[in-house]
Amino acid sequence: MKRARRPSGVLVLALSLLFAPVAALPGAAPAEAGQTSLRAADPSVLRVGGTYVAVQSTGNGIDVRQAPSTAGLATAPARRIWTDTRNLGEVWAPEIVRDGGRYHVYFTAGRGAAHRMYAISSASPDSGYTAETRLALPDDKWAIDGTLFTFSGQRWFVWSGWAGDTDVEQNLYIARMSGPTTPTGARYVISQPREPWERVVGNPYVNESPEAIKDPNGQLHVVYSANGSWSDRYCLADLRLRAGGDPTHVWDWYKSNGCLFGSHRDAMMSGWDPTLRVDGPGHHSFVLLDGDIATSPPAGPTFPLMFHAVPKGTPYSWENRYWYTGGFCWWGGTTYRRANVPGANADTGWSLKFFE
Repeated sequence: MKRARRPSGVLVLALSLLFAPVAALPGAAPAEAGQTSLRAADPSVLRVGGTYVAVQSTGNGIDVRQAPSTAGLATAPARRIWTDTRNLGEVWAPEIVRDGGRYHVYFTAGRGAAHRMYAISSASPDSGYTAETRLALPDDKWAIDGTLFTFSGQRWFVWSGWAGDTDVEQNLYIARMSGPTTPTGARYVISQPREPWERVVGNPYVNESPEAIKDPNGQLHVVYSANGSWSDRYCLADLRLRAGGDPTHVWDWYKSNGCLFGSHRDAMMSGWDPTLRVDGPGHHSFVLLDGDIATSPPAGPTFPLMFHAVPKGTPYSWENRYWYTGGFCWWGGTTYRRANVPGANADTGWSLKFFE
C-alpha cells in the first residue's frame, strides 16, 4: 500500500521567471505548493475543465472530492462512491481515469496474497458508479496500484505485482487492454527493483505506484515509487521508453540513474537534489487535463503535482503521511545509463524535475 533536483538560489528565481509567462498555455495550470490538511496517502487527481477531481480510499470504501484548485481538495466535502459490501478486504490506492466519456476508478482490494485489481465506472465523477469488476490481469498474481492510459492509439494497463505467489519483490508490469476493463494478451515486466539505490529498503524490494506521462518528444514515461513506503527512503524514479520503442520490451525502457524526487542525497540521480521540507515523497499524481497523457505538458511551464510525504522533523510512519501539492516540469538532455544489458546502454532525452 502505500504504501529532484530542487534548484536553489539564483536558479530558482531564473526558473520562476522562465515559467511564469507560459503557465497559461492551453492545457496548463499554475503549480501550487505545500502541505494540505489531509492526512492520507496515494493521491489520484485529474482536472476536468476548471474542476479538480480526486479519489481516496477511506476505511472500507472510496470517496471522491472536487474543488477549484488542488490545494482546495483537502477541505472539499468527501462523497462516498463505493463501499466494500462484499468484504473483499483492504482497499488501497484508487486511481481515477477518464476514458470514452466515462470515469473509471481502479483500486486494489484483498488480504495478503489475495490483493487484486478492481474497477468501477460512471458517467459522473461523484455518483452513479457501477458495482466493482475484477480485472482478469494475465497470470492472476498479486496486483496493486494499477492505472489505465492510451499511447499510440492503444490502451495499456500498468501495475505493481509479484512474479509468482510469494512476496519477494514488487515489479512493474504492463499489458494491452481491449477496453477499460478488459486485458488482452500477456503481461510484460518493464521494471524490477534491482538498482542499488532502489534496494536500500527491502523485504520486499519495491517498484510501485506507476504513473504514465508523455514527454515533449512524444516518448512515453512511467514514473514510479521505489523503496518501501514504510521508510523515508521512498522516492520517485523514471522509466523512459526509447523513441519508437515497444512498451512490452523491457530493454526498450531506460531507468533514471537514481531518484528524481526523494529526501536522501545518496540515492538521488546526479544533478538532482533532495527535498528540503518533506521526507519520503512518493505515490504521486500528474494532474493532467482529463487525466489524459495526450494533454501532458510541453517543455517550459510547470504543471501541478500531488504526492504524499511526511513533514520533515516528524517521525516517519504511514499514519503521518499527508497529501502535498507541488509541481513538475520537463528537463531535457538527460542521459539514463545501464550496464551489462543487451543493446544500447545509454539513452538521452527528457527527464523531469519535481518541486515541493
